[in-house]
Amino acid sequence: MDENVTLRTVNVTRYILPLREGGSLPALADADDGFKYVLKFRGAGQREKALIAELLGGEIARALGLKVPELVFANLDPAFGRSEGDEEIQDLLKGSQGLNLALHFLSSAINYDPVAMSTDPKLASQIVWLDMFITNVDRTFRNTNMLIWNRELWLIDHGASFLFQHAWVNWRKNAEGPFPIIKNHVLLPVASELEAVNEDFKKILTHEKIKAIVNTIPEVWLLAGGDSEDAEESRQVYLDFLTLRLSYSDQFIKEAQDARTALI
Repeated sequence: MDENVTLRTVNVTRYILPLREGGSLPALADADDGFKYVLKFRGAGQREKALIAELLGGEIARALGLKVPELVFANLDPAFGRSEGDEEIQDLLKGSQGLNLALHFLSSAINYDPVAMSTDPKLASQIVWLDMFITNVDRTFRNTNMLIWNRELWLIDHGASFLFQHAWVNWRKNAEGPFPIIKNHVLLPVASELEAVNEDFKKILTHEKIKAIVNTIPEVWLLAGGDSEDAEESRQVYLDFLTLRLSYSDQFIKEAQDARTALI
């Protein structure tokens, strides 16, 4: 079976507008392939580590059969944005020259509303499992990070995943440890099929599949964090984290089930 994972690379041709206020300041942008993208900048917020989390979280979700907009590497030319009038945006563009990450823009998509919209228990369980696995803190009632597009549920914004990145030496503790924030997950009340999903997903996420996804992380992003002077050493930490985390899936779904019982 071919486990290769590749991302296309596009060149950003036009900054259209910022999409929301906040530390990351993602933007809607045009690229040279004729499509619009939601552009995530390496010069914003948590910098390259947020892009690594976005890349890994999105491609793991895709490997599990969940719907995620296409992710592409997005080149930002040094000359790009010189005519930008907003000083904050111009600084962001200057600090993001080179390789960034972008998601295909889902035109006319609407935000998922947990009050007005129902979700299939199996799909809800799949998404809760994913977020437990990648330690994603950001899929709550306040910020669901899900869209409805063509009557289907799509996942976006995984940049707040992989908490261990911000305390690098504790990656093993994070892989083995509990994830109490799951109690705030917007889909937890509906996630009644976690055990079955766990068995399915453990079969899909082979070591080869995880390694192929980790291998997509650009070397320049790995070195930018300053955690190691060896990109392959940093890459190995991500692989080891995910491999160890997967071996603890029985424990973390039990934690999610207990949190769900407390809610209902």
